[in-house]
Amino acid sequence: MTLLVAASLFFTTPAPLDMPRAEAYLVTKKGGFRQLEDRYDTLDLWTSRTVAGRWIDDDFRVFVLSRLDMLPPALSDASSTRVDYETQLVAADRRNPDHLAAMVNCLSPVDPAAEPVRPRQMPRGLKDVRFWQGTNTAAIVCTFLPEASPAWYMATWELSEADDFGEMSELFTREFLDKKAWLEAFRGEDKAKDAKAARKQRNTPGERELLRRDVRHGVAAYPTWHVTDSEEFTIVDALPSRGFVEALTNDLPVMRRRYAEVMPSPLNGSNTLCVARIYANREEYLEAAGEGMEWSAAFWNPRRRELVAYLPEDGSEKLLETIRHEAFHQYLSYACSMISASPWLNEGYAQYFERGPDGPDFVDSSDLVQFAESIPAILAMDYNEFYSGTDLERRTKYRLALTIAYFLEKGAPEVRFQPFKDVKRDYIKALLETKDMLAATNAAFKNRDTLELFIREWTKFWKQR
Repeated sequence: MTLLVAASLFFTTPAPLDMPRAEAYLVTKKGGFRQLEDRYDTLDLWTSRTVAGRWIDDDFRVFVLSRLDMLPPALSDASSTRVDYETQLVAADRRNPDHLAAMVNCLSPVDPAAEPVRPRQMPRGLKDVRFWQGTNTAAIVCTFLPEASPAWYMATWELSEADDFGEMSELFTREFLDKKAWLEAFRGEDKAKDAKAARKQRNTPGERELLRRDVRHGVAAYPTWHVTDSEEFTIVDALPSRGFVEALTNDLPVMRRRYAEVMPSPLNGSNTLCVARIYANREEYLEAAGEGMEWSAAFWNPRRRELVAYLPEDGSEKLLETIRHEAFHQYLSYACSMISASPWLNEGYAQYFERGPDGPDFVDSSDLVQFAESIPAILAMDYNEFYSGTDLERRTKYRLALTIAYFLEKGAPEVRFQPFKDVKRDYIKALLETKDMLAATNAAFKNRDTLELFIREWTKFWKQR
């Protein structure tokens, strides 16, 4: 038991934090173009930068390390762009007890004591140590000040129900504080902060670079995690081989350009950075995804602005298809200012792009035309309706959504006078104006006659396949 617990103090199972929560705003820039502006929960921004690492062991003990160098944001500053947040930062004074208490209150997993307790004997190399958990035995909450350090550090250790608090406290002091185990965890973070300070002297980063920096900070303490940057993407992964990520960084820019060609948006996306997080296995992925995601292989989280996936047992080719699917959801979210697009469009085109930029070579058309009468219902569905029903019913809905996307790309351009050439353009324009997916579908298909013609031409196309 003791060896297992001690191992967890050496950070063997990384559990990266979620990205900060964001809300989208449409702003008009000089020249008249509209641009998506992300404004983030400022407490999330502070936490994501203050916490250096989080680890979870097999008994669900959670260990968190933080550097307390900046004060939490004022409650009045509920949301902010990253650039504006930079101007709000206030350095914490390590000599001010109110500053320390404010930071502990934000990070402690239990209610902190009003008066912290110091150990009877100060560990070597530390100027001060304070324990904040009071009489609570569910967690150890410790702040410590290394000699000659300009900032406090903080460690919290949420324990399991079977743990003896006294034994765990002794273990924490002996294996973590006395042996300075925290030094290794902050080694990568120190390098990142030194690089950040050097960059700050040269220029002021924009939104994209600040996001890229924060993504990098989020895994800096984990030796098994890697960061790969491209112009429009940052990928963080815990994969054992670099080959897949190299292929992905070549594939994603090609796919994103293709998404934009097929589904153009009036919004300027030059400030966006797409983030992908790839876990090494399904267990760690599900731990991050949370309850209700057991059915999934990947997902796009618009609230957190990240695409999350894992390496499946059937290999990297399947993972690449899955990421292409989710990356289209990611692109469409930005293209539509984070307003939910209809599932027929969103899921249909996500499937369309799974096999590559030109869509699938083959779509099974057997017995397809019997579902022609279902097309109006599919077009009118919201996500609750689209995802409901039996597995067979859901598969049928996905299949019909794919055939609508495939027809719009492969069949509709051949219809006389091209009556459907503006369907996608009109849909996105109406969605941005109305923020209503059904209203956007109605605007895209204009009237009943257009919809009936669409169904006839869709049916004719699939009869000929």
